[in-house]
Amino acid sequence: MQDKIVSREFYETDVLSVARSLLGKLLVHCAPGGRASGMIVETEAYSAEGDPSCHAAQGKTKRNAVMFGPPGRAYVYFIYGNHYCFNVVTNRAGRAEAVLVRALEPVEGTAIMHQRRGKHHRIDNLTSGPGKLCAALGISGSENGISILEPPLYIAAYREIEAGVVGVSERIGISRGKEKPWRFFVRDNPFVSRMR
Repeated sequence: MQDKIVSREFYETDVLSVARSLLGKLLVHCAPGGRASGMIVETEAYSAEGDPSCHAAQGKTKRNAVMFGPPGRAYVYFIYGNHYCFNVVTNRAGRAEAVLVRALEPVEGTAIMHQRRGKHHRIDNLTSGPGKLCAALGISGSENGISILEPPLYIAAYREIEAGVVGVSERIGISRGKEKPWRFFVRDNPFVSRMR
């Protein structure tokens, strides 16, 4: 069965709506090592407007330029000197909003994920964090700025997540703007990242 790739229109709305709507979608990466995918189970929203933790809060730079659009592109950045984070750009060009994909439930290519991350990892630890999922799917800085409306990296329809199982909380691992309830996750899903 062919994947039903999410259209550009899906991303052309406010970042909070997209962050919630991404739950249950399938993130797919067709990399040289093989195809791997996972269902999105956790996201966080970031906006340059009124959000001091957003990379674009102080304006446009070489690092955050992709955030300013157009929507439907990957914003991939390197953090803590050891891992990548994958975001999807939303809203309209110039707005600087993006959704961080924080965790996936592996769907296909788990053998490839284990090769990339190490065979010692349990299945529920393969993609349960933004750095982990990028390593498992082979997403790196070379994907920064590419369209996610077509292969090799895209998001497709997969499963409907009912409102009753959607959790909302503060975002994780930030110090500024922490009070905003901009993290969305599938309740009781074992693949959601662990809060430390």
